[in-house]
Amino acid sequence: MLIFSLYYLRFFTIIISILCFFNIIYSYYFNLYLNVDNYFYTLLISSIPLISFLFKKKDLLKISIYEKIMAVVSGYFFLPVLISLPYYLSIYNVTLFEAYFEAISGFTSTGFTIFDNIKHLDQSLILWRSSSQWIGGLYFLFSILLLIDIFDDNLKKTVTNFLSFNTSEIFKQSIKLFSFYSILTLIIFFILNIFQIRSFNSFNLALTLISSGGFLPTNNVSQIINTEIKQIIFSLCMLFSFFSLFLLYNLSFFKQKGIKFLQEDIYLLFYIVSIYIFFLIFADKSINFNQLFFAISSSVSNIGFSLDKTTSNYSFIFLLLIIIGGSFFSTSSGLRFMKIYSLLKFSINEVKSHFKPKNVHVNKLAFVEKNMDIKDFYKYFLTILIFIISLITLLSILTVSGIELEISFKLSILTIMNTVNSSMTGLSEFNFAELTYIPKISLIIFMIIGRVELLTILILIKKFFFKN
Repeated sequence: MLIFSLYYLRFFTIIISILCFFNIIYSYYFNLYLNVDNYFYTLLISSIPLISFLFKKKDLLKISIYEKIMAVVSGYFFLPVLISLPYYLSIYNVTLFEAYFEAISGFTSTGFTIFDNIKHLDQSLILWRSSSQWIGGLYFLFSILLLIDIFDDNLKKTVTNFLSFNTSEIFKQSIKLFSFYSILTLIIFFILNIFQIRSFNSFNLALTLISSGGFLPTNNVSQIINTEIKQIIFSLCMLFSFFSLFLLYNLSFFKQKGIKFLQEDIYLLFYIVSIYIFFLIFADKSINFNQLFFAISSSVSNIGFSLDKTTSNYSFIFLLLIIIGGSFFSTSSGLRFMKIYSLLKFSINEVKSHFKPKNVHVNKLAFVEKNMDIKDFYKYFLTILIFIISLITLLSILTVSGIELEISFKLSILTIMNTVNSSMTGLSEFNFAELTYIPKISLIIFMIIGRVELLTILILIKKFFFKN
């Protein structure tokens, strides 16, 4: 188990080392010497796992799903330790615990921060914060790929025709995933540059948007997105982490791959368009629709940015959109729209079957070749149940810690759904640096649960409740 975890995490320590090297080059090029030594130390420490290349590789012929789960979970605790070093060693008097909190927040693509004034930070540290989100988003996608056999066949078909992945297929899909993730990051960067957003801000925002993160290179996104055309373009860029990472690829090879690879994205398209139309018709006409368009895109993609405090009037709706989330194979969190829709259709059919027992009610979605397995619906139900239990648990801890009930409720949802606090949900002024140890530890644990829940808890439940 430890051997496989080492092999799995070693790839990401290499990426951390590369990011350290880039930060060193960036610091010297722009004469930013305040924190440059910190990246040297982090580079050396993150290179230690590479010593394993000197030893003979042990053949891992068959790896159990539980070994894979342990590798994924251990990464969420270990890799942020390396990411926290530049924060702790910086000139900003950050404690080790605060540095770890910041690292966890970035690595889980949440965006909670202990820094009060971002614009006073060294540019290399701002770049490091954004990079931590980028590698966290990549880690999340790789973890889904590693544990893809626990998902139902229809969701797996959005990625490949294989029902079960062998080593070569995982490697092939991993290379493809890494390539698309990097290419889409560059596409967002160039789009933002074209619309006259400063290159430094464009690059940091590109790392943030593709990973569905919440860190900004400045105190407020309105300082960067300050025109209507920028608001529209930025809103559309946020949807990159809402739809499947493979959407553009599947569209390019539509004739060869078929509609089944696009089924979830088609549903998501109808879903997001319906939301836009609903707000366009029923929203307060005194609010600029660009701001609502921005907030909707930010909510469904679990990013959480907001332009204006007036949108907080719809904070409950935005929280619902955050809970639902985006695509199965995107960096957004949430319960996932397809799972909620499938469970809703199954529940309606169950009710109909009691009223009209002679009728045949098919649990089949459009663009899907076969009926959904009943065990998949059980897993979807358990997903919602686990979310409710997690929400109540975290809400209780935060409330007992002295945080107001309404704030605790909103913060609990944002934490589990890995979404940053903002004026959109009425939490823009919340100060994480002032929290005591117990609520901070709780937020750390539940930020990780928000990323690994569907990849670990469900399979453990399946072990006890589904013998097959």
